[in-house]
Amino acid sequence: MKTTTLGAHGPSVGVIGLGCMGMTHAYDPNGRDDATSVSVLRQAIELGVTLIDTADVYGPFTNEELVGRGLAGIRDQAVLATKVGLELSHGLGQGTSGLTKNGRPEHVRKSIDDSLRRLGTDYVDLYQLHRVDADVPLEETWGAMAEAVAAGKARHIGLSEVSVEEIRRAQAVHPVASVQSELSLWTRDALAEVVPYCNAEGIAFLPFSPLGRGFLTGNFATVDDLPEGDWRRSLPRFQQDALAANQVLAAAVRTIADRLGATPAQVALAWVLAQGEYVVPIPGTKTPKYLADNAGAADVVLSAADLDELNALPAPQGDRY
Repeated sequence: MKTTTLGAHGPSVGVIGLGCMGMTHAYDPNGRDDATSVSVLRQAIELGVTLIDTADVYGPFTNEELVGRGLAGIRDQAVLATKVGLELSHGLGQGTSGLTKNGRPEHVRKSIDDSLRRLGTDYVDLYQLHRVDADVPLEETWGAMAEAVAAGKARHIGLSEVSVEEIRRAQAVHPVASVQSELSLWTRDALAEVVPYCNAEGIAFLPFSPLGRGFLTGNFATVDDLPEGDWRRSLPRFQQDALAANQVLAAAVRTIADRLGATPAQVALAWVLAQGEYVVPIPGTKTPKYLADNAGAADVVLSAADLDELNALPAPQGDRY
């Protein structure tokens, strides 16, 4: 696996990471298989997919526990990332249902200890603010996260789904190691300001859902292709009219993949990798086959003509949420 660093001053990581949310949360809720997920985590490390991303709210809490089991005995080979700042306000809902933001410093201080216990480790390599809480000054939340660095509980801290102005405010308190936001051929908003800013500042950019929540693999032609209870069934882009209109995106990716002898997933990820030196996509999967497929994107080279063709694709139909 080719490597880069987690920003200009962070640890070495494989250029493809692993998002773990779907192992216990949101997608195909009846398809959870912890034994296979543990195997995928260990295979990821073997393949050089070393950035492992989770969050306390996934499950809630069960995802961190699963990741901890998967990395038992090989923790030092992983660059382990988790998040704080979201809570389930009621029930055990999937996706974003029932989520509230909590950026209070006391919540951050308690949550890092709880995450370390569930993960079975003394520290995380990257502690991320899942969402900014509008009711708490960002500087206060970020200051509490910086305390975790000073205490040795986190090596680096990052942000998620933020503006350039919010990144600057955080930087004034403590260095920002990474920014995590959605980026793919069907979600390109971050390319306007945030990705260029991160590239210029040497901040890692960690795209989640770099395969368009699986859509760009070409596996979803109708909403009935999604498992019952799957959170994506509630998203605007996965409604039938939008799915039909967006097939032009998946078709274009497949055309280039066929031309290069690659898979659609690999082409979609290679496009994301081309957006910057410190751009490290974290596609989620819980199957060995798709893990290996995603890892293979590191070796796919897109020509300038390929990139121009992909950059010219239309915006998708339907909102993100």
